[in-house]
Amino acid sequence: MDLKQFQQQLARQQHEIEEAMRRTLPVKVGRLATDHYHENFRKGGFVDGGLNPWQPTRRQQSGSKSAAANYGPLLSSRKNLYGSIKYIPGDYRVKVRSDLIYAAIHNRGGTIIQQRTRKKGGKGKKSLGLPKRVTIVIPQRQFLGESKELDEKIERTIDNELEKIINNG
Repeated sequence: MDLKQFQQQLARQQHEIEEAMRRTLPVKVGRLATDHYHENFRKGGFVDGGLNPWQPTRRQQSGSKSAAANYGPLLSSRKNLYGSIKYIPGDYRVKVRSDLIYAAIHNRGGTIIQQRTRKKGGKGKKSLGLPKRVTIVIPQRQFLGESKELDEKIERTIDNELEKIINNG
């Protein structure tokens, strides 16, 4: 191989690497991250330097025999939160998110204060609309975020993709 052929091969590999960074890797990394976060739900905690289990819910601790009491934290029969985790690939990046309005409070934890009206009187009587403040404390049950294990998987995926390009050149 002479110098000109070598330069052409380098240019071709550079183009392939550029294409992988723009198109292929964001999709692969997004899928990998989504699978990792879904695994968090199956394990019942957030995996970052080992499993950090989620605090049990009151419905789990109630001792009830209902189907709902058997579901783990953040899970339900419809798996709304689990199914809301999506990835959006872009050029040189990927965004993994949940678009549910209650996802952030579960992921970070916090306090919600609600104003509710309560009815005074029995059936058929007029509602007085008396306000009642209800404070709800949601413990942190992180299911999205940075994770050492996920970072290692992403690094391996990128390395494998680059090795494929370089070895096939």
